[in-house]
Amino acid sequence: MYADTGTDAETIRRILQDTGDTWAVVGLSNNESRTAYGVAAVLQRFGKRIVPVHPKAERVHGEEGYASLADIPFPVDVVDVFVNSELAGAVADEAVAVGAKAVWFQLGVIDDAAYERTRAAGLDMVMDHCPAMEIPLLDR
Repeated sequence: MYADTGTDAETIRRILQDTGDTWAVVGLSNNESRTAYGVAAVLQRFGKRIVPVHPKAERVHGEEGYASLADIPFPVDVVDVFVNSELAGAVADEAVAVGAKAVWFQLGVIDDAAYERTRAAGLDMVMDHCPAMEIPLLDR
């Protein structure tokens, strides 16, 4: 956990339970061997609407895909980021620009400067955690 970044149990719970159910999953494609594919399926099982965001704009798990966050024609609540740390900051900035409520950087994705910018813009943010591992732990 990153005590200095607020990635704590309360932030995780708030994003998973209270922030909203529309999750843009950046990096999600139909490649079943990629982690994003399995995580998106878990999010769906827990009632989240997933929105695939990938340059290929593929339909994944029955949901229409988009090439970028800016292409999504409806509001998204959470932007779940499956790109490497070097690219993740730009995605966090896009999440702020499209009016998302929270940003979630997956396991191994860390960008402290992006975290600071995103929090300063008023969004909740989690880094280096996986929602598919956290969501089953919630009291439902």
